[in-house]
Amino acid sequence: QVQLVESGGGLVQPGGSLRLSCAASGSVFSINAMGWYRQAPGSQRELVAVWSSGVTSGGRTNYADSVRGRFTISRDNAKNTVFLEMNSLNAEDTAVYYCYARGRVEIVTTYRPFEVWGQGTPVTVSS
Repeated sequence: QVQLVESGGGLVQPGGSLRLSCAASGSVFSINAMGWYRQAPGSQRELVAVWSSGVTSGGRTNYADSVRGRFTISRDNAKNTVFLEMNSLNAEDTAVYYCYARGRVEIVTTYRPFEVWGQGTPVTVSS
């Protein structure tokens, strides 16, 4: 009932930049977390950057140490969309990037939690 559509991946040279987008659609009632993970060949999935509502106004963001200061996550709440601005890319950033969202859906008379993953968009950093 909830789908994530990712875009923006591709081939970029070291030191370059890319902007990823992820839009959630379907019977979304609310989203309390949304962000990005990545997985390189032969490696486990790892967190890149996520936003979560938490208990503070405006929510909070969490970045992997390897991307902090280079990547920036942002949101468009009206469109249930998150963006990932990636700067100063290097070869270690090469991976398939997966969007993730967690929240609640409205099912006629009830509200249920959901977790959903996007299909992934590949990012390759190479000369």
